[in-house]
Amino acid sequence: MATAASPYPFSKAAIIPPVASTPPPAPLLLGKGLMQHLQQTLPTPEKQKLLTTYFSKRHPERILPGSVLTVILGHAPTTFSGVLMGIRRRGADTSFVLRNVINRTGVEMQFFVNSPHVKDIKIIQRAGGSGGGRKGRRMRRAKLFYLRDSPEKMTAISAGVRG
Repeated sequence: MATAASPYPFSKAAIIPPVASTPPPAPLLLGKGLMQHLQQTLPTPEKQKLLTTYFSKRHPERILPGSVLTVILGHAPTTFSGVLMGIRRRGADTSFVLRNVINRTGVEMQFFVNSPHVKDIKIIQRAGGSGGGRKGRRMRRAKLFYLRDSPEKMTAISAGVRG
């Protein structure tokens, strides 16, 4: 069936010729340009502080799902406010999802904490922790995607109404 010349016996069109790999440029092999690359990819000190306080798992000032946040962006739309639906913790690639109802339409936006477009994150209302109490209403889930199906609950959370 298959011969040594043709590793794929069915069609000659599926055979992909080997790509001649090009070696990296000589300056990169010597370490030139590495710091510039790291400065572009590593979090700035402000973003690092956000990651270690607001988006940490155990920090006392962490943001919990159900909190109402305002994110100030460097491009249009300049601000977006909404209920924190969930946090995806992946080190420098940590992101979070905010949801708001605008003109009777549910709008969700995902923001990456380390993105250069995110200028600031303001906490409008905190969700309560395991103790509950005065901090706010306690959410019992890590991801609040069930709020997509019940806009009344979401508006009640963002309005600060208990119910």
